[in-house]
Amino acid sequence: MPKEVRYLKSFYWKDYFVITVGLLLFVVGFTGFIIPNKIVVGGLGGVGQLFKYAFGVPLFMTFLLGNGIMMVVAWFILGKGYVFKSLYGVVGVTLLMGVAENLITEAIIHTDPLIASIIGAVFSGSGLGLIYTRNASTGGTDILGAIITKYRYISMGRGLLYIDLIIVSSSYFLFQSFEKIIYGLIVVSVMYYTVDLVINGARQSVQFIIFSTRYNEIASHVNSELHRGCTVLDGVGWYSKQPQKVLIILARKTESTSIFRLVKRIDENAFISQSNVVGVYGKGFDQIK
Repeated sequence: MPKEVRYLKSFYWKDYFVITVGLLLFVVGFTGFIIPNKIVVGGLGGVGQLFKYAFGVPLFMTFLLGNGIMMVVAWFILGKGYVFKSLYGVVGVTLLMGVAENLITEAIIHTDPLIASIIGAVFSGSGLGLIYTRNASTGGTDILGAIITKYRYISMGRGLLYIDLIIVSSSYFLFQSFEKIIYGLIVVSVMYYTVDLVINGARQSVQFIIFSTRYNEIASHVNSELHRGCTVLDGVGWYSKQPQKVLIILARKTESTSIFRLVKRIDENAFISQSNVVGVYGKGFDQIK
């Protein structure tokens, strides 16, 4: 089977659904809250805003041309898999942006411009976060952020923030207003803080380290009732100098209560340590991307 076909087959319908929801959130937040208040936020959308306010160029045209260039860059640097997974998001955001520009002609909420734009930033940031969790993209500077993340140990949200600082600052040449720049920086910070929250929240799991003389029963019930794997290690209690079994379990955070109840039911005297982990990859968790 060709490699390109394998990439497409690995792109499950759930990915399309999540990306579609993310696209809708992003477009509604951008066109219904941010654009009407003329606060430049950065990204390809921010570049589109500058061209729209300065020359009257429709946003979807900027997305179309800008994404075409960046997808070529992504093909050579990030690989074909990234391009195939991003293609749906890139085409989707371009089409939805064109439709939204015609349907949403005024602000959804008529309130203070900064407050309305912050609401839009939460919408847009949540949408982008959902898209990134599926290893997809809306194109544009998202691709630059992915490249930075690939070669530098910084989060996607922070990488995009650096790029957007330049774009937002450029709005001064159009509006001659430092207030607009400050508003834009606030909105961008909220947007990409939301991006990181969504990405980290989607991957959040927990690790249990359990010390119990009834480790065998606990492990068996975790397998049979919760359908989670366990690892049993050999240890030595340094105070007692006695050999001891150590049970390690990786699970979703939502499964924590079930594990605690199961352990308490079997051994009330068990010693349990729980810690949060971000990014667990393999069978039963996230796919390695």
